[in-house]
Amino acid sequence: MAIRMPRIIHAKQILRRSSSLKANQEALLSAIDVPKGHFAVYVGESEKKRFVIPISYLNQPSFQDLLSQAEEEFGFDHPMGGLTIPCRQDIFIDLTSRLGRS
Repeated sequence: MAIRMPRIIHAKQILRRSSSLKANQEALLSAIDVPKGHFAVYVGESEKKRFVIPISYLNQPSFQDLLSQAEEEFGFDHPMGGLTIPCRQDIFIDLTSRLGRS
């Protein structure tokens, strides 16, 4: 009586594919609602809120300061799966409104 390992291995491959497909579908669905020329960020200290902002903000020194803070706090590998900025939402909204006027 032999153990049939190929079936077990095949089942594991199917499970891996289905879980990676689900993750890819979720990422794709969240990317669909981001218009071209924009990107999504998560902002907040405890409860995170998602904002979609223009890529042009990346060139602004005040926004680059926020990115430096995010790098210090989270590094480049964060469980949210997106760019997370560790500041209060009201401060972020104030900053982006000022950047939008300039």
